[in-house]
Order: sequence, then C-alpha cells, then structure tokens
Amino acid sequence: MMTEVLYTRPEILRGDSKKDFLQVEKTLSGFERIYRIGAVRKAFILLVLAVVWEMYGRWLGNPLLFPSFTQTFSAFVSNIADGTIPARTLASLKTLLIGYGIGIVLASLLTTLAIGSRIGADLLETLTSMFNPLPAIALLPLALIWFGLGQGSVIFVLVHSVLWAIALNTHAGFKSVSNTMRMVGLNYGLRGLKLVRYILIPAAFPSILTGLKVGWAFAWRTLIAAELVFGVSSGSGGLGWFIFENRNQLETANVFAGLFTVILIGLAVENLIFATIEKKTIRRWGMQA
Repeated sequence: MMTEVLYTRPEILRGDSKKDFLQVEKTLSGFERIYRIGAVRKAFILLVLAVVWEMYGRWLGNPLLFPSFTQTFSAFVSNIADGTIPARTLASLKTLLIGYGIGIVLASLLTTLAIGSRIGADLLETLTSMFNPLPAIALLPLALIWFGLGQGSVIFVLVHSVLWAIALNTHAGFKSVSNTMRMVGLNYGLRGLKLVRYILIPAAFPSILTGLKVGWAFAWRTLIAAELVFGVSSGSGGLGWFIFENRNQLETANVFAGLFTVILIGLAVENLIFATIEKKTIRRWGMQA
C-alpha cells in the first residue's frame, strides 16, 4: 500500500511586495527631465562639436587653413552686422523657393497621374529611372545654353533635383495605402482627385513628408553648388558665390562663416518647419511615435 506524501511550496518574498507591484509612477530627477527634451540633447551635441572645432583650430594654429570656431563666429557676426550674409541668404532662398515650389507642383501632377492610370505609373517609373540617377549639377552646361546666364538656369537644376525625390516617395506612399482604405473611400463615393485628397494623401503623408525633406536637402546643396560654379555670371550673388568669392580672396574665416550659415539654415528648416509639420500631422494622427 502506497503512502501519499504532500509537499508544501515555501513562499519566498524578496523586498517589499507592495512597493514593487503597486508603484505605478516614479518621480523623475532633474537630469532625467532635462534629458527627455530633444532640443536640449541636440543643443548639447552641437556644443560638443563646437568645442571640438575650437580645440582643433587652436591646436592647428593656422587660421588661413582652418580657423577656430570663435574666429568663424566672429566673421559670421561681422558679415551679419554689415548686411552681407542676410542679403546673400535672401537671394539664395528666393531662388530656392521658386525651384522647390515648381518641383513640388510637377511631382504632384506626375504622382496623381501615376495613381490614376497604368500608363501614368509607367511614365513615372520610366522618367525616374532615366533622370533620378542624373546629378543635377551635371545639367548646368545645358541649362546655360538653354536659359542663359540668369536665374532660370539655377531654377532648372533645382527643379530637377527636387522633382524625382518627391515623386518617388509620394508614389511609394500612395502604393502602400491598404486596399481597405481605398475601398472605404470608394464606398463614400470618392473618385479621382477627391480620393487622392481625402484618403491617399493623409494615409501616405509620412512618405510624402520624407520626400519633401529629401527634396529640400537636394535643392539646398544643388543651389549652393550652382552658385559656386556660376553664381557671379548669373548675378544671383547668393551664399554659394559669397563662399567662392572669399575663397579667392583667401578669407578662410568668411568661407567658414558662409558654410556655417548654410548649416544653420539647414538646422532651422529641419527642426522648426519640418518638425512642426510632423508634430501637427503624423505624430498627432498616431502614425509615428
């Protein structure tokens, strides 16, 4: 006859169970609160880069070759005070906005056509395969022949640099929209442009915004490169020509001041304009963390 043996599992308590399981919130320290602010983290990174720049410039000891951060900042402030950098920046931004705007309009037309018909999709894929790998700056000689030494040549290469990046990202975003959302729009009687406006654009907006960011970056650097090549001939007198002119005069601090201005504008556009759009749209809609 077998005897049944019962074993009792001992209870093991580690620490205060109430403290471990009932604590639903924790007070953050001052450092943790500050660290959670993205602007503070980015400002710290920029500060570290500025310190490294200053240290390397002082260690090299050759302002003609590589001015320090303080020398560059002094030249930057001086050129702002006499109005040189603001005037050159305004000239560059005016040209940039024209080319960027035309590129957005053409990209919108191409992608709308591509969504509406198969021949439109084939046209967009063929054109992007042909022209997207072609560097915009390589079209400068042709632009000079076609449009002459003026603003039109710069705008032409800007449109080329913007158009394909925005069109590709927008079309990819439209294609990623689920058939369920498309059918919902169709059931509500949305067709053509109304379907694009009320269903496809909101659903594909993350990809569209990415295309706008990439297009802006391409346009900005293409503009500076174009002005470096023939800014004086076109009479644009933008930031690119300011950099080129000071390089010829061996004013290296002013060259760095021009580059510093280009960087500041890029940071401002990314963190003020695009970040605000992103916050008020795709983050607010729960499409991105």
